[in-house]
Amino acid sequence: MDVTAQANVRPDYDAELQRIADYVLDYRIDSVEALETARHCLMDTLGCGLLALRFPECTKHLGPLVEGTMVPHGARVPGTSFRLDPVKAAWDIGCIIRWLDYNDTWLAAEWGHPSDNLGGILAIADHLSQQRVADGRSPLTMRSVLEAMIMAHEIQGVIALENSFNRVGLDHVVLVKVASTALVAKLMGADREQLLAALSHAFVDGQSLRTYRHAPNAGSRKSWAAGDATSRAVRLADIAMRGEMGIPGVLSAPQWGFYDVLFAKTNKDQQIKPEAQRQFGFGQDYGTYVMENVLFKIAFPAEFHAQTACEAAMSLHPQVKNRLDEVDKIVITTHESAIRIISKVGALANPADRDHCLQYMTAVPLAFGSLTAEHYEDTFHRDHPIIDQLRDKMEIQEDERYTREYLEADKRSIANAIQVFFKDGSKTEQVAVEYPIGHRRRREEGIPLLEEKFRANLATRFAPRRCDDIMSLCEDQARLEATPVHRFVDLLVI
Repeated sequence: MDVTAQANVRPDYDAELQRIADYVLDYRIDSVEALETARHCLMDTLGCGLLALRFPECTKHLGPLVEGTMVPHGARVPGTSFRLDPVKAAWDIGCIIRWLDYNDTWLAAEWGHPSDNLGGILAIADHLSQQRVADGRSPLTMRSVLEAMIMAHEIQGVIALENSFNRVGLDHVVLVKVASTALVAKLMGADREQLLAALSHAFVDGQSLRTYRHAPNAGSRKSWAAGDATSRAVRLADIAMRGEMGIPGVLSAPQWGFYDVLFAKTNKDQQIKPEAQRQFGFGQDYGTYVMENVLFKIAFPAEFHAQTACEAAMSLHPQVKNRLDEVDKIVITTHESAIRIISKVGALANPADRDHCLQYMTAVPLAFGSLTAEHYEDTFHRDHPIIDQLRDKMEIQEDERYTREYLEADKRSIANAIQVFFKDGSKTEQVAVEYPIGHRRRREEGIPLLEEKFRANLATRFAPRRCDDIMSLCEDQARLEATPVHRFVDLLVI
């Protein structure tokens, strides 16, 4: 038998990995806007984590795997007394950040929450800062954390611009793992080969399915999946720093690589894409674009595609609150991504199911004039049947302009409009909100509210004087950037 052996020539690292490595190692951040936005992002992200500590379903996941374990120079979890190895600390920080679906958002071909990366970044930076001081060296400063946040946002967000992982059934936390791996490795002192090796292992991992984000399987894993991803990044970076070889063709290897195994099929009809379409597309280079344009969740702890719907519902609340029994129908006009991700009918099984339901997130502020994390809990839902009664009267319509402008680079709107019709033939006006309060177009309006949100979240965990100290530091860009990481974290622990 004539058998031709396949040539065993080890390839260079895939170009996509090299682009990330060169950006992380060589790019110099000089954007004042990006650094200032990163500071606000840090405040908002930490505040979301502190607020989540009020919920036992979150806190049951926190702490060492072996009770009582203490780690010398261990990373701390804000709002707690835990001092953990950086891998578990990254898991815990990522978990609390993400739990309430209240941290920042990026919407493009793929969706996600770039501040999820802070779990790994802060954990390793806190540990390294303490370790350096113990060794007689200078600590890491918060400038390094802000720069790492900017770069992690950029990697996750630029890949997301033109590459949809959700359409092949994968969850966006694959991008958290990749971005966190790159920046954690950099903070650990990786050279180019070590950084490339770490990135290759992030892609060769089996990736999370989106099953837990969609009906009828939506559940609380979506609240800790990013913590798991950023924690895995710390582990992979550590493996690479110990000299473990990488997998250069992890993306492009025929049959065995990421593209052929996980990126070849479309989610819609399971057709195989032509080989040329399996590769990631890039419309721009890495820089500081994503941090500068990131979306903050300021007004509502709600999936971002519903933020403007919640705002519109709040506007209509005074006209509707005394006529809930008279409602005939409610028309929600929205964009395609919202329909695909969060439009749900029928029973909602748990809080995670409710905070990803467009109809639920509209009905609550329409009826009650507010929307908080507590409104998703089983007890609130059970005690207020009017919510499901209103959901049953909702009609969802797509506006093609909303869908188009959602993806346009100079707009990136997240539009929703609501109109309520009553049984006697009367109706409210249609209230349309195209840009949420956390959008770059509403920064001047949004930042003071973001700072109020942060102060309120601090107050759920700390005494007034500590809150004042933290706020004072976080409001001073220069002082924050110069502060050693471990000293900053000192203010945030119990």
